[in-house]
Amino acid sequence: MESPETEQSNVEERLNISGELTDEQETPEEPEESVPVVDEETKEKLLKLPLGRVKIIAKTDPDVNLINQEAMFLITKSTELFIDSIAKEAYKYTVQARKKTVQKKDLQQAIDNIDALAFLEGMLEQWT
Repeated sequence: MESPETEQSNVEERLNISGELTDEQETPEEPEESVPVVDEETKEKLLKLPLGRVKIIAKTDPDVNLINQEAMFLITKSTELFIDSIAKEAYKYTVQARKKTVQKKDLQQAIDNIDALAFLEGMLEQWT
């Protein structure tokens, strides 16, 4: 192990008088552009649901006139996440019943037992 004086001299050798790193210890170059550019193709690849179809459904609300692209993207992505979440919850009840297929009754159990899904109570009865 080196003495503290030797370590100090090694550090001083690495640094210039101005305190900058020498050429052999250059810092890695940072990317020129830190903000990613997201074009329409990239946005579409991030989504599984068709953006246009979700827009058509959103416009069926009489209070909705215009929806900008960023808002439509967020609505579509949040819809995907909601569907994923409720499907996983319904699947838990399918597994508990030792079945392999998620059925309407599993979805209804998820809605009845999870407080966050209380707003959906009675919705499945309309589709019977």
